[in-house]
Amino acid sequence: MAIDENKQKALAAALGQIEKQFGKGSIMRLGEDRSMDVETISTGSLSLDIALGAGGLPMGRIVEIYGPESSGKTTLTLQVVAAAQREGKTCAFID
Repeated sequence: MAIDENKQKALAAALGQIEKQFGKGSIMRLGEDRSMDVETISTGSLSLDIALGAGGLPMGRIVEIYGPESSGKTTLTLQVVAAAQREGKTCAFID
């Protein structure tokens, strides 16, 4: 029993330190009901938005789109940039 208690205390201390350094919500545990509300921008593809789980790409974050040549990375990126600009947002596209 003492080992389990020590592990729990060590885990709680580590989690507390991470949340102190990186902020509340930086750790999410599997099975936890808590979720973050993140503003998103649609990719222009309903099925991709659903697959991403948040309804699109997150706003205010760096997103890397990776894949083989001629797979549609630039087209997807420019669709998202256009959608964001229609909403008056500022975007950067780095190739």
